Amino acid sequence: MIVAIAADHAGYLLKQELIPSLRSLGHEVEDLGTHSLEPVDYPDVAERLARAVRSAAVERGVLICGSGVGASVAANKVPGIRAGLCHDTYSAHQGVEHDDMNILVLGARVIGVELARELARTFLEARFTHEERHERRLGKIRALEDEVRHHGT
Repeated sequence: MIVAIAADHAGYLLKQELIPSLRSLGHEVEDLGTHSLEPVDYPDVAERLARAVRSAAVERGVLICGSGVGASVAANKVPGIRAGLCHDTYSAHQGVEHDDMNILVLGARVIGVELARELARTFLEARFTHEERHERRLGKIRALEDEVRHHGT
């Protein structure tokens, strides 16, 4: 699988730890930055990763900031993105299986490296079930995105 990974300065060190782990699982990894500990704005990083996922340049993404909250909020502003902040393995696989989550968001100041590795592995191994109830719910999310995009209310 082609996976994009991106982080702000708070998530930089965790990103650097995850890249070799993802590659060791057989994934091709696109590092979308940041490339240092110099402060950057998480919305810029989240947008870059979300647009890569939306365009299908990559299949899924892993996004990291300090808490994961800001990056999650920003990524979800891009239509078609279903970014989930996960700090437990159940949410990491269930978010994909039921909600077709396409970006895993992690809080580098909340979890450690080993848990982050396990969450990324779980997220990337999970597959959307395509059960009718989940397809129906995703349809409602897409309709909501379309309405807001076209009518602004």
